[in-house]
Amino acid sequence: MAVSLREYRARIKSTESMKKITRAMELIAASRIIKAQQRAQAAAPYARELTRAVSAVATFSNVDHPLTTEPTDSNRAAVLVVTSDRGLAGAYSTNALKEAERLIEKLKEEGKQVDLYVTGRKAEAYFKFRDRAVVRSWTGFSDQPTYDVAAEIGETLIDAFLADDETGVDEVHVVFTRFRSMLSQEPQAVRLLPLEVVEGTEAPAEGELLPLYEFEPSPSEVLDALLPKYVQSRIFFALLQAAASELAARQKAMKSATDNADELIKKYKRIANQARQAGITQEISEIVGGVNALADANAGSE
Repeated sequence: MAVSLREYRARIKSTESMKKITRAMELIAASRIIKAQQRAQAAAPYARELTRAVSAVATFSNVDHPLTTEPTDSNRAAVLVVTSDRGLAGAYSTNALKEAERLIEKLKEEGKQVDLYVTGRKAEAYFKFRDRAVVRSWTGFSDQPTYDVAAEIGETLIDAFLADDETGVDEVHVVFTRFRSMLSQEPQAVRLLPLEVVEGTEAPAEGELLPLYEFEPSPSEVLDALLPKYVQSRIFFALLQAAASELAARQKAMKSATDNADELIKKYKRIANQARQAGITQEISEIVGGVNALADANAGSE
């Protein structure tokens, strides 16, 4: 019984140590979520105005740009999967990978070959374990993405989209986790290329005049300058959303782990107290039994 009591005390001590770690990670994630949300909100006005500028050029010019033209025969697609670099975030990366698998399966059913691009070590390890080729991966920034990384990813995907050789793709999709609230993070799949303008200008009613736009030096050159920045801003927005979602998922997972550690400590303490009381009772019984035996022996000798 004494050995069992020592084991439970050791378990209590180790669980308390683990509780301190999970509590610290919960507080760190909670403190970083605010900053991640502020970064996403700060990037929104730039992305919104850039979208309006692209919408104006695409709507009021007759330019056929490679990034806005639907391919006549699409047989190859690129999929960018955004996950985390570290674990301890619940099902955050798992849900994103499930959404990616659904998209990949859908594209394959349409007869398209899929090229994988990934961010985060979780996606990299997931596809490597399954012996599935990854064209390019980016790691080490999942909870604190920068625009430089988004620009590099955007340039890589645009180059693949514009390539005329066998490495070129006809579509580009992004799978990321959108931050809805502290309790809700939703994995999403979005097609980036060919470009789908999400805030197009409505057509004028009958009798109304078309807005007057002048594009300098030319609509084609304006699109050449704006579209890459538009794609990069969309990718940066996805990375910021994913970072906030990752931190929220980690904070939630660590809070759950801390609560579970509390319950486990209470359980171990209760069992340890029962074991201690049982040990004391057994020792008292042995003492009483020894005293009675000694008394019986003395009475017999007399």
